[in-house]
Amino acid sequence: MNRKKKINQTLKAKAKKANAKLHAANKSPYIAKADREKLMQAQLIAAPTVGLADSASSDTDTIPVASVS
Repeated sequence: MNRKKKINQTLKAKAKKANAKLHAANKSPYIAKADREKLMQAQLIAAPTVGLADSASSDTDTIPVASVS
């Protein structure tokens, strides 16, 4: 390779790396598979408690039926 081409190639590579560092914030961080499993389990545990509170509020719309003995 001639000298001009090598210098241009080096400068372009450095500029490309600098540009990539500036735009790295747009990428979401990697979450390991084990951590994703923990998050899913935590959401599944938390979701039913929230669901019960929501369903309890919707039960107030129904008319309670007295038991016959």
